[in-house]
Amino acid sequence: MCEGKSSVSNAKSYLEMGEFWDTHDSSDYWDEVPAAEFDAAAESQDIYYPLDIALAMRMREIAKRKGVLPRTLLAGWVREKLTEAARDRTDEVSSRSSV
Repeated sequence: MCEGKSSVSNAKSYLEMGEFWDTHDSSDYWDEVPAAEFDAAAESQDIYYPLDIALAMRMREIAKRKGVLPRTLLAGWVREKLTEAARDRTDEVSSRSSV
């Protein structure tokens, strides 16, 4: 623990501090601790799309068999299809330009 830090619990270790807060309610000590100020950015990097429940259940079963999370399985499938679509588009452009 850092020297010079005040602590409501007067603990000498993190273990003692944890034991104190396991048996005390923090709302009883609001006046004894300074207000904390911080900035938080909660921007998600994920975009969600609706999926029919029957499809979602089938996907979960497959993910479970493969030992992966459903979101991991779905992301892999989408990535594969996007790669195929890009390849098909490249093939289309190539065949048109060779005519």
